[in-house]
Amino acid sequence: MTAAPTPTAPAEAAVRLALSPAEFVNDFYPTFWWIPAGILAAALAIKLPSIIRLWTDPLLRAVGGLLLLACAVFVFVAPSTIAWVNRATGVPNISAPWVYSLLTAFCGSCLLLIITWRDGLADRSARTRTAVRAVLGVYAAVILALWVLFFLADIPEERLRDLDTYYANTPYAREMILLYLLAHTVAGLVTNTLIWNWVRADGLDSLLRWGLKFLGAGYALQLIFDAVKLTAVGARWAGRDLDWLSTAVAPPLACLSAILVAVGFILPHAGQYLHDRWRVRFALHELRPLYLLMKQSGGGGGVPFVLRATPELRLIRRETFIRDGLLSLARYVDEDVRARAVDVGTGLGYAAERAKAVAAAVAVLEAVDARGKGVERDGDGGAEADTDTSDLLRDIGALSRALREGDAVRDVRERMAGPAGSRGPVGVEVADVG
Repeated sequence: MTAAPTPTAPAEAAVRLALSPAEFVNDFYPTFWWIPAGILAAALAIKLPSIIRLWTDPLLRAVGGLLLLACAVFVFVAPSTIAWVNRATGVPNISAPWVYSLLTAFCGSCLLLIITWRDGLADRSARTRTAVRAVLGVYAAVILALWVLFFLADIPEERLRDLDTYYANTPYAREMILLYLLAHTVAGLVTNTLIWNWVRADGLDSLLRWGLKFLGAGYALQLIFDAVKLTAVGARWAGRDLDWLSTAVAPPLACLSAILVAVGFILPHAGQYLHDRWRVRFALHELRPLYLLMKQSGGGGGVPFVLRATPELRLIRRETFIRDGLLSLARYVDEDVRARAVDVGTGLGYAAERAKAVAAAVAVLEAVDARGKGVERDGDGGAEADTDTSDLLRDIGALSRALREGDAVRDVRERMAGPAGSRGPVGVEVADVG
């Protein structure tokens, strides 16, 4: 007799695709919970450097604590972890009040963070302080009650996936399950109300507004999760079996909710951090043409490279180097050349600010060329007395952008080199510093 062929990988994939959504979730249930745990752990790892560096920021510490607590929830709710905790303690189903306590603490912490985040930590009102004490007292009492009810209940048979529905009619276990679901629902309702009221407030930063929207979506999914769980438990009370709602529908909702909540808490902080990094790096890039010109004209090295220097420190050093270079050019800057360049730029149709920046670039290029030839500008009160470099030092960003715009500077210099009479083209070309 010929042996039956072993199913191929494509055949196995086809069988999985043919599964119903509930069967698909059940098939992957043992590893399902590690997905959000991994995402939350990655988010915490991303935030950890900022938390360590800015440890005095209480909101940042609170966000880190929430991410750690959320990660713990999904680690301990995994069936493999539930079984390990039960075996390690020798108490069947002790993972239930432990996971319920973690989830309740997470909900209360989220509610506390939203309250203090919205009202501010520096000058909290008496109403806010009262709300914080009430949340702490209520959720601490809920966690204590969960453990009391667990030890009063008789639930000897270990359930790794369906304890909520399996023991829905067991005295004390029934109250424990209902208590954690109600505490979770109340926290979700109150937090959602606070979040969406805050979203509608005026004057919010765009990153904060988007973070709150992600939080609102995450907590809305939590409310759907609670409704699904309560429906499955209520069905058991009514003598019906809708356990698939608790074991197949609720888990994906919880995972997606956790991810959205994590994004909502991270986005305002991480977004601001990335915005600041982008601004500093853009400023470094913007100053590069002027920096290269000062480095070239000085005949020496530029800013020394430091491996561990932050972008902010590099920017400060580059700005200092540029301003020092411009000060050394002061005696060679011809204000007449700059004034004529402004007139030429205006005649070419440039806006006033752009004409001024292009004229400054032309004057600096001429000064570099004059220093190379050893020609200082003449003046009645001394060369440096006739040269006002304060605007050059102040507007180095605009000056560097003008140097990068080679065509505009080149057009002005060519017009100035024409019959109107000028010093002629200078030796340093714009292409050398762009």
